[in-house]
Amino acid sequence: MPVRASRGFGTPGPAARAVRYALLLLVLLLTVGPFLWQLSTSLKGPGEDVYSRTPDFLPSDPTFSNYAQVADTIPVWTYALNSLTVAAIAVLGNVVGATLAGYALSRLRFRGARLVLGLFLATLVLPGEVTIVSQYVTVRSMGLTDTLLGVALPGAIAMLNVLLMYTAFQAVPPELDAAALVDGANVWQRLVHVGLPNVRGMLSVVVIFTFIGAWDDFLWPLIVLNDPERYTLTVGLQYLDGTFTANPRLIAAGTMIAFLPIVAVFAALQRFFFKGVEEGAIKG
Repeated sequence: MPVRASRGFGTPGPAARAVRYALLLLVLLLTVGPFLWQLSTSLKGPGEDVYSRTPDFLPSDPTFSNYAQVADTIPVWTYALNSLTVAAIAVLGNVVGATLAGYALSRLRFRGARLVLGLFLATLVLPGEVTIVSQYVTVRSMGLTDTLLGVALPGAIAMLNVLLMYTAFQAVPPELDAAALVDGANVWQRLVHVGLPNVRGMLSVVVIFTFIGAWDDFLWPLIVLNDPERYTLTVGLQYLDGTFTANPRLIAAGTMIAFLPIVAVFAALQRFFFKGVEEGAIKG
């Protein structure tokens, strides 16, 4: 008589496994579906009806003319360079500032450290819309309105990134710092040679999230910038939506142009990102 293999406790059966895959497929369609639809629309020619009752997902006559027309309609490369400048300033500020602040809160002992950490935590409760007026008044008083530095400055150090780096440094065993201290290492040497090699995964998370946030931001650049030549890409793309007519193919092509740098940054850092998630902050 054949012996049936018993499943372990908590092992899903075929029905439960099918439900899980069905839910994963549904999530995949909800997240990737709009992106694929925008990509399909951006490749459709002027003879294809994107508003038909039964739209075709695959373009019948794919063309890249929509992307060229976007460049002819707006100075897309100038706007992309402006966005890249803002994102670079924000990423540099968060990498340096959040790392130093997180390390100081985690490893240095000074009076008021708990109070500072509590204030950082308290700022997470406030939505961005609450502080946007005070941010604009501060930027204006510094004479940075209508400048890319004024756009990037409020996001140069995010409190969430400070807390992420604080958590990452907290996971580093204090014995490593103690051993380096016995060897005569100062604070900077312990940060560079002990701390940073063990938090590269979290640092890549900070870089990715900061770049995406700065690149995709629309409201704050719209408030600060007045000169169209200094517009970021997200603000400049609004010119593709005309007052009297709107070409969905151009809007989709502009959206894809704005999306490609995010894919490039994530592709470059995804190895460190997933490594940090899977292995944690400490390497064995």
